[in-house]
Amino acid sequence: MGGQAERAYVLGIDSGGSGVRVALARADARPEGGGDGPAPGPTWSSPTPAVVGDRGIDAESLLARVVPAARALLDEAGAYGVAAVCVGAAGMATLGDDLRARLPEALARSLGARRLALAADGVTAYAGALGQRPGAVIAAGTGMIALGVLPDDAGGGGGGWRRADGWGHLLGDCGGGAWIGRAGLEAAMRAYDGREGGSRPLLARLEAVFGPAGELPGKLYPRPDRPAVLASFAPEVGRCADRDPVADAILRDAARHIAQAAEAVCPAVEGGEVALTGGLFRMGDPLLAPLRAELATRLPHARVTEAAGDPLTGAVRLASALATDSLRLPVDAALLSVVRGGPDGTTRQMGTDGPPSAPPEQSITPSD
Repeated sequence: MGGQAERAYVLGIDSGGSGVRVALARADARPEGGGDGPAPGPTWSSPTPAVVGDRGIDAESLLARVVPAARALLDEAGAYGVAAVCVGAAGMATLGDDLRARLPEALARSLGARRLALAADGVTAYAGALGQRPGAVIAAGTGMIALGVLPDDAGGGGGGWRRADGWGHLLGDCGGGAWIGRAGLEAAMRAYDGREGGSRPLLARLEAVFGPAGELPGKLYPRPDRPAVLASFAPEVGRCADRDPVADAILRDAARHIAQAAEAVCPAVEGGEVALTGGLFRMGDPLLAPLRAELATRLPHARVTEAAGDPLTGAVRLASALATDSLRLPVDAALLSVVRGGPDGTTRQMGTDGPPSAPPEQSITPSD
C-alpha cells in the first residue's frame, strides 16, 4: 500500500439525487468469492440530497454531513483515519467546482486522507458494476447516464471514457426516473384538462400520491428536490403500464432513450459487457423488457449483465484502488480526478496541468 500502509481503512461517499450515503471499508479486504475491490462495510445514509447553489454542489454543506458520519464510522471501527476517500456525486462533471476546490484539504485535515478521488456518479456506478474492466454501464435512478471505457488498444488509440447523457433533468437524463415521472405527470395533467394524450389511470395515481391535481404545481415548483419528487412517480407509471397504453408508451420511449445512450458509449468489442445499475431498474419488466429488446437490436455484439455492486460499492472500490496504488480506470478532469497530498501539505490533482496548490491558511471546519 505504499506510504498508506499504516492506515488500512478507506471511505466511499455516494451523493445522488435521492440522498447521501457514506461507507467505511478495509482497503485490502476482498468480498467472498473474489471480486474487484472491497465491499462497503459500516454505512451511514441520509435521504436528503446534497445542496446545489450558485457555485454548484455546495462543499461546506456536504462536509457538514459526511465528516461527522465518517468520524462515527471510524469510532465504531476503532480507527483513527483513512488512507483514501472517493466522493461520487451526481453533477460532479458540471457542478463540482466547489467540491474540487475545497474537499481535498478539508478531508485531509478532518479525516487524515491524503488521497482523494472526485468522481461523477456515473463513474462510481461503473466501478460498482464492472470494477475496472472495459465495458459500458447504464446508471439509471433519478437521472440517467451511460459510460463506457475503451480498452487501451481500441481503435488504435489509448483507452478512455465515453459518456452519453447525464445532463440533468432540464437538459437530458432521458429515460431516467425524473424523465419518466415527469412524462407520467404530464399525461395525468392532460387527462385532468381533457386534452388529447392524457391518461386517466395516471391521473388517479397522481391524486392518490399528491392530492388534487390542480394543486400539484404549487406543491412541486417550490421544492428544491424537484428531480427526486418527479422520480418518485416513475414507479406509478410502471404499475399502470400493463393496463394503460399511455404509461406503456412512456416506458417504451424511456427504453429507447436509454438504449440510444448505451449504443453511443459501448465499445465495439464482441462479447463486451453492458451492465445495468441503479434503482430505476427495480421497476422490473415494464421497463426491462422493452429495454432488453432495444439493446439486443442496437448492440447485438454485447452481453447485458446485472451490476455486481451499486455506486456506493464503486466509491469504496475506487478509494481502495487509490490506497493500494492499483487504480486503472482513466483519470479525467471532469469525470474522475485524483488528488494526492504531499508530505509538505501540498496537493496535486492528476489529469490537470499546473503546479501543486498550497494548503489554505485555515481548514474548513464543518458544523455539527
